[in-house]
Amino acid sequence: MALETSTTTDGVARLLAEPRFELMPFDSFGEQMEGLPDGSTITVTASPQLGVEATVEWTERGAEAGYEMVPHIAARYVRDADHLTEIADRLQAAGVEDVFVPGGDREEPIGEYESAHDLLVALAELGYEFEEIGITGYPEGHQFLSDRTLEESMARKAPYSTYVATQICYDPERILEWCLELRERGIELPVEVGVPGVMKYQRLIGISRKVGVGDSVNFLRKTGGILGFVREFLGSRGTYTPDTLIEGLAPYADDPEYGIRGIHLYTFNQVPDTEEWRLSILGER
Repeated sequence: MALETSTTTDGVARLLAEPRFELMPFDSFGEQMEGLPDGSTITVTASPQLGVEATVEWTERGAEAGYEMVPHIAARYVRDADHLTEIADRLQAAGVEDVFVPGGDREEPIGEYESAHDLLVALAELGYEFEEIGITGYPEGHQFLSDRTLEESMARKAPYSTYVATQICYDPERILEWCLELRERGIELPVEVGVPGVMKYQRLIGISRKVGVGDSVNFLRKTGGILGFVREFLGSRGTYTPDTLIEGLAPYADDPEYGIRGIHLYTFNQVPDTEEWRLSILGER
């Protein structure tokens, strides 16, 4: 990574010093978790196949092992108030202080909660208080929802939340613009910027398309043209690393106007490669 200024250098160090690491609640979770620094903050996704139960179970195990756990309580995976009460009680018993509330990837909810807002309201009505509650942000928009709908949804959820974690976006300029747009709409929540970890380009682009990242390939092409993209692809042996993205965000890491609180690393359960990259950038390897 070519670091041009001390502001950039300091920003990179701050962003990568203590990121959040997102893991998926599959069989490899325990092995992946052990590859992270002691006491790391780990967010646990909710799986359409496994439901929220696997998320809660791995959250309990991670908390017992000394990690700071942030479970995803996906609204469409929760049946009703009794189910939500059971989940929240288990999380609080495990010492969880931070939860993330997305809508969930299911086309149809399994119960009465259609949206993240529904579940946030239900949590509040049941009297549960967590120190931190996160919601999702979409710098590039959503493949099935209009920008107006997203803005209205964010406005409804913001009063119940303490931070926003963004969906993957490869364009640092777009992320920064989006942060300013939030402030212009009166939303002052700090932002955890979602950054993809190290992985093969082919897999990463496939994941990006699946989750609806609009310019996943176009931005990579735009930064150096198609020939530049091909050279980068071949030179990296087909492996993506988020150097350019981190470097683009770094000068603004401490700027309160943007409100970037930290980095949310999407590891896709490939912790060793991502952690080796992070430590190499920080000069620890």
